[in-house]
Amino acid sequence: MKLVIVLTTVARQSQARELAGAALQGRLAACVQILPGMESHYVWQGRRKRSREFLLLAKTTAPRCKGLMQLWTRIHPYDCPEMVALTGKSASAYGRWVANATSL
Repeated sequence: MKLVIVLTTVARQSQARELAGAALQGRLAACVQILPGMESHYVWQGRRKRSREFLLLAKTTAPRCKGLMQLWTRIHPYDCPEMVALTGKSASAYGRWVANATSL
């Protein structure tokens, strides 16, 4: 089973929970993990920045990935949200679970 992990970051836990809930409600992800305490260093509008963020890792399938990324882009609080999709293969039982959880 070909799986996709979609990553994004937000500034607040409430924002992370909102994105996770929307992904699960739309069956666009089988699981969304929220990792707190991340520190991001980046350049934004020509200035070096540092922020505390929450990292979201959404487990989905290739057919549902585009919809997930479109949803998150639409409701994301950032002007230019990180949206990265990593593809890979999964053990058969886990892959079947993700596929079943994201099927309509």
